[in-house]
Amino acid sequence: MFKKTYLPDVEKIEKKCYVIDAKDQILGKVATTAATILRGKHKTIYTPFLDTGDFVVVLNAEKVRVTGKKMTDKIYQTYTGYPGGRRLITLENLLKKRPTQVITVAVNRMIPKGALGNKIRTRLRVYVGDKHPHEAQKPIVLNVI
Repeated sequence: MFKKTYLPDVEKIEKKCYVIDAKDQILGKVATTAATILRGKHKTIYTPFLDTGDFVVVLNAEKVRVTGKKMTDKIYQTYTGYPGGRRLITLENLLKKRPTQVITVAVNRMIPKGALGNKIRTRLRVYVGDKHPHEAQKPIVLNVI
């Protein structure tokens, strides 16, 4: 009478590794592509409450581009935990100081909060330069559109 809903076996989900070269790519498009792959939305077996995503390696984090005046106007805010401990840093300064954090923060804000999101976030690797130690995983090169 009723059709049974398909649920993939968690043990049988095949994890792949993808490489995204961020050189001269727009930050938002790189982050969106990475977040989609980390969640597993590119697969036909995607299930919102299961971890069906793959691994993502992002290279050349320091060479990412942004449009408009975001380089000087976009501000990242953190708190030290002490009274008056608010810290502000512009995108331009953050790219000079810690370029990997720019992509990491952008992708992490696109992934849902909670236990599943915490598990998904561990599969993102961001590197400065075009070398990475993940050749053994035979990564698939992705082009950001």
